[in-house]
Amino acid sequence: MKLHSLLSEDLVIPDLQTRSREDVLSEMSGFLKQRGLIRADRDLYAKLLQRERLGTTAIGEGVAIPHCKFEGVSSPVFLLGISRPGAHFDSLDGRPSHVFFLVVSSPDDPGLSLRILAAIARLVRGSASLTRRLLDAADPAAVINVIREEEEKLHG
Repeated sequence: MKLHSLLSEDLVIPDLQTRSREDVLSEMSGFLKQRGLIRADRDLYAKLLQRERLGTTAIGEGVAIPHCKFEGVSSPVFLLGISRPGAHFDSLDGRPSHVFFLVVSSPDDPGLSLRILAAIARLVRGSASLTRRLLDAADPAAVINVIREEEEKLHG
């Protein structure tokens, strides 16, 4: 699965304005509602926060993968947000998260959601420079290009 093919420039937030876990989740949920990809941003926010309370989705290396299953989406919604100052997300390594891969999927297709989450984890673990390169990207097109290049290094 190629993550860059799931993204478009309008699904990249190049400069998240918030610095706490709750505010990042709220900002990203609101962004999806503004784009018409979900109807109820408060409901999505609540689901994402509920998932975080089970255990952090921050996997270290400056990356978090907030995700949940959400009624009303027929295919997965994939959004990438970047916070240059970082946000406290209770990361396992204790450092702020800067890159947020948000995955919202249908409860009817858990397999696809798991494949997306696994692809993100492989990319993060396989690329020592991913977070730095994404933070240096000038705009959404450059962000997608970084993802594509890093995937090509891993998968050829």
